[in-house]
Amino acid sequence: MQNSKRIDGSVALVTGANRGIGLAIVRALLDRGAAKVYAAVRDPQTVAALREQYGARVVALRMDVTDGHQVAEAARAATDVDLLVNNAGAFQPTDLTDDAVVAVARREMEVNYFGVLRMVHGFADTLARHGGAIVNVGSVAGLSNVPLQPTYSASKAAQHSLTQAARAVLAGRGVRVHGAYPGPVDTDMTKDLPPQFEKASPEAVAAAILDGLEAGHDDIFPDAFAAALGEQFQASPKTVERQLATMVATAA
Repeated sequence: MQNSKRIDGSVALVTGANRGIGLAIVRALLDRGAAKVYAAVRDPQTVAALREQYGARVVALRMDVTDGHQVAEAARAATDVDLLVNNAGAFQPTDLTDDAVVAVARREMEVNYFGVLRMVHGFADTLARHGGAIVNVGSVAGLSNVPLQPTYSASKAAQHSLTQAARAVLAGRGVRVHGAYPGPVDTDMTKDLPPQFEKASPEAVAAAILDGLEAGHDDIFPDAFAAALGEQFQASPKTVERQLATMVATAA
């Protein structure tokens, strides 16, 4: 397909590369033949095992996506990147009545929206030179708010809107932009979710994201929960909103 991205031989940068979906994506990229993966993390020591396993194909980058100077420094260092995976995310359980709700919302927005915006801005020229691609790892919670995660959902909705804008703006420069929208995934972030939210494995989600990237899909729903919700959302956003509200009421 015209918008497909070949992983074999590519040079990728993955944020939040030391655990969960990010770690699974790094491993999947390398196993599919990526020439190099920049593992962007706040503490490079957390990817030591990856470097031992894959050798020089893994390059640790110290980077906090909330720090504009670190993002700019990474962009200057990683000028060969042709695939950017914006995976780093923040989530803190909160309720709209919590005294800390505004502070939590700011933190989540700083990582999930502004962090992605910094990365897209910082690497746009590099990706344009290489005819590259971006994958923004969002969430189905960004399509319709999950009331158990009100501020997180709002930050992912902002990221979804940014993904749409970047796709339109960067298309003329030859950069393809994909949004990945997982449902619940078995990571530390979802450990407190009620049992009716069935969780997919990070490895299965990473594989499906890369499958969607290679197939050229704009929107990637990489697990059964996400695929079903995505189909319902395209047919009736209001139905999805009511369904999620019902699931939350049942869990209460």
